[in-house]
Amino acid sequence: MNKLIITIAMLVSLSGCASAVTNSEGLEGQPATLTPRSATYQDLTSLPPPSGKILAAIYDFRDQTGQYRPAPASTFSTAVTQGAAAMLTGALADSGWFTPLERVGLQNLLTERRIIRAELERFNQPDNLPSLRSASVLLEGGIIAYESNIRTGGAGAEYFGIGASGQYQVDQVTVNLRAVEISSGEVLSNITTTKTIYSKELRAGVYRFIDFRRLLEAEVGVTTNEPVQLAVMSAIESAVIHLIAKGVENNLWNVAEGTDFDNTLLADYLEAPVPML
Repeated sequence: MNKLIITIAMLVSLSGCASAVTNSEGLEGQPATLTPRSATYQDLTSLPPPSGKILAAIYDFRDQTGQYRPAPASTFSTAVTQGAAAMLTGALADSGWFTPLERVGLQNLLTERRIIRAELERFNQPDNLPSLRSASVLLEGGIIAYESNIRTGGAGAEYFGIGASGQYQVDQVTVNLRAVEISSGEVLSNITTTKTIYSKELRAGVYRFIDFRRLLEAEVGVTTNEPVQLAVMSAIESAVIHLIAKGVENNLWNVAEGTDFDNTLLADYLEAPVPML
């Protein structure tokens, strides 16, 4: 009888956990919010001011991994985001060091400018549309690697049909960003950053016979997966910070006059040790 009471109590406890996990109340119908940002973004927006903003052109920042999501996901669904160019443009603008120039949608921009000129001509107005600004530096690169199952592991225990287990998986995404001198084609700086993507799963269950003909079986679990696009965004933001720091170190650009470089975040990033495998 005592065994039956204990088993029922555990079943009730697991049922409560399952209810908490599967309950969607409060999740449905939520309004859209701003994308959550990592600590790297806080560093990006806290950089010291530059002596002058740099006009930067970004034509593309593609996924170069060729990776697709593993089964059972669709083989037509890529493992990483295809919107890295938009992420890079946002990171450059938020840093306060660059003025990104529209190049990804350049054809659309040129079409609109032709429409404006046609309208000015129709109303016999002078064509005072200014020319497009040229960039000082070209930013190239992309998502160059996505590795699954860099590390996996887990642990579990079971006693008389009552047990719990957990497992984790670590993936890794790598981003390359380089600054190119437009007049000569020289690569001024080349940065590669890596961000890990952490996933974990926790499970608990009961499987035992209450009596000869009655089997009790219950299971509850929860899985947490770090969003890949947020990891890519963090890697891009880190690459931008390192690019700025390396550029200051190599006298490609400078912080604002009167700024003590040694007491800035840029100096901290330059002094940070490179982790070894």
